[in-house]
Amino acid sequence: MDHSQLTGTIIQAAFRVHTELGPGLLESLYEAGLEMELHSVGLTVKRQVEVPVVYKGNDLGIGFRADMIVEGVVVLELKSVETLLQIHKAQLITYLRILNHPVGLLINFNTTHLRDGIKRCVPYK
Repeated sequence: MDHSQLTGTIIQAAFRVHTELGPGLLESLYEAGLEMELHSVGLTVKRQVEVPVVYKGNDLGIGFRADMIVEGVVVLELKSVETLLQIHKAQLITYLRILNHPVGLLINFNTTHLRDGIKRCVPYK
């Protein structure tokens, strides 16, 4: 499955979760629901992946936790906030760069229409 198909499958799963749960819940609930949906279509999912950060050759320890990584290539950053900010997108792009992953999805479940809360991101070259 190419990246476009994979992100499309993930987005469809997110729509199912949002339709079932609606907006206004905790991020962790959407994360658990999305994991279930992705597993149900046969995708490999890792949640709360610990990612060490290296600075000038020194391991700084766990730098962050990626909300979800699907099929080892797509990083998902899930939110349940009133409005997505540029810093949320910048955060995901940094994660992609550090992980050397090709694509990520920023998904804000706290929207009336989920299509308004999804951003596809790629790392800067």
